[in-house]
Amino acid sequence: MAGLTRYRRDSSWQQPGDGRVVIAGSPLRLFRVSTGGALVLDAATIGEQPDTAIVAALLDRFVDAGALHPQPDSSPFTADDVTVVMPVLGVVPALPPGLRTIVVDDGSTPPIHVAEQADLVQLLRMDANRGPAAARNAGLSAVQTPLVAFVDADVELGDGWLEPLLAHFADPRVALVAPRVAGAPGTGALAAYEHRHSPLDLGDEPARIAAGTRVSYVPAAVIVCRVDAVRALGGFDEEMRVGEDVDLVWRLADAGHRCRYEPASTVHHRPRPTVGAALRQRVGYGRSAAPLASKHRGALSPVRMSGWSLAVWALVAARRPVLATALAAGTTLALQRKLRDVPAEVSARLALRGHLAAGRQLADATRRVWWPLAAVLGVCSRRSRVPLAAAYVLPVVLDAVRRRSAQPMLDAPLEWLDQAAYGVGVWQGVVASRDVGPLVPGISGWPRRGDG
Repeated sequence: MAGLTRYRRDSSWQQPGDGRVVIAGSPLRLFRVSTGGALVLDAATIGEQPDTAIVAALLDRFVDAGALHPQPDSSPFTADDVTVVMPVLGVVPALPPGLRTIVVDDGSTPPIHVAEQADLVQLLRMDANRGPAAARNAGLSAVQTPLVAFVDADVELGDGWLEPLLAHFADPRVALVAPRVAGAPGTGALAAYEHRHSPLDLGDEPARIAAGTRVSYVPAAVIVCRVDAVRALGGFDEEMRVGEDVDLVWRLADAGHRCRYEPASTVHHRPRPTVGAALRQRVGYGRSAAPLASKHRGALSPVRMSGWSLAVWALVAARRPVLATALAAGTTLALQRKLRDVPAEVSARLALRGHLAAGRQLADATRRVWWPLAAVLGVCSRRSRVPLAAAYVLPVVLDAVRRRSAQPMLDAPLEWLDQAAYGVGVWQGVVASRDVGPLVPGISGWPRRGDG
């Protein structure tokens, strides 16, 4: 991994005891390393790890698990090695200054006009509207640089957005890097809400991008890719009008490439102007779930948890708190027996955090994807109304307490509407495709063991 000299530990990182056990990553894994391996991991955070094949293999294992995040200090590429491809429909875009740019007019009526400049700005016109995937592919076919930056017309790039992304291409396995896409500041309640809750904003922590992880996808609002890697996969799937960006990321990962999320680069996405337009956008996002699920089995599960955690919360929902507590305590003891070289208080904390995280996932899925079923259940069963109400209210209260702010409570009604709109789209896609993949939970064991 030439040029990657320093690593940042994931926020999940725990290294109890003598340091030879590491619990980290997404999904969470347990690694056992030698004393020398522990020293290498410590040295990696300050960029002083030995340059040997064994050390590289160890660090690769942790990077691929999402436990370590590379912080490159240089890149073999510059802005001259990048071509921006910008699909547009009916809007004249603001072009990124100083970058080679291909604007693709996706069948606008009337056609848009962009001032072309030799060797800097090129305009391609499509005879009919074929969607963003086809427009990006048309632009990709004209790219002659090793890297391509796909940029949507409703994104504000700002200064210095490109350099942190280019640095990751020092690793030859990296095929795609995405910045943080924050909501653009604006006036009015909707703009303020979008700034806090943009569906494109994936947080301020770096991450690998892979299905089933903390950052399981990135939008193509802005992504920088190796041209050869994307072309080798045939580009974006032109049959997909929505979700084509997520599909590309997952196909790159399945092909063995690395995809990175780098929030050190932040761009801003202009929100929809009205509540109705924002909700239609969310419905469209949800509609992509079923076609994605048919291509990537198991990747769209609304929750991922152990069967034990699911059983604990099923007992809570059934108003069997004593049995739920007993089962949670039993799984904690079982985990302590399994992880004999981990301090008992650490394994107990892991078990508790696992159950609590599972509860939050179930509440989120109830509001976001399962709400039509929850509504029917609430009408038909009086006993279900309290746990269903808790799925809506309790996470908001906990967020308000954690942040020491009343803002989560003020945002709650619009956020519930936001999540319900996404669910409408999911169900529309499920009915149209007759594929229930986006509704089925993913149940697994926990925690997984890594290699040491």
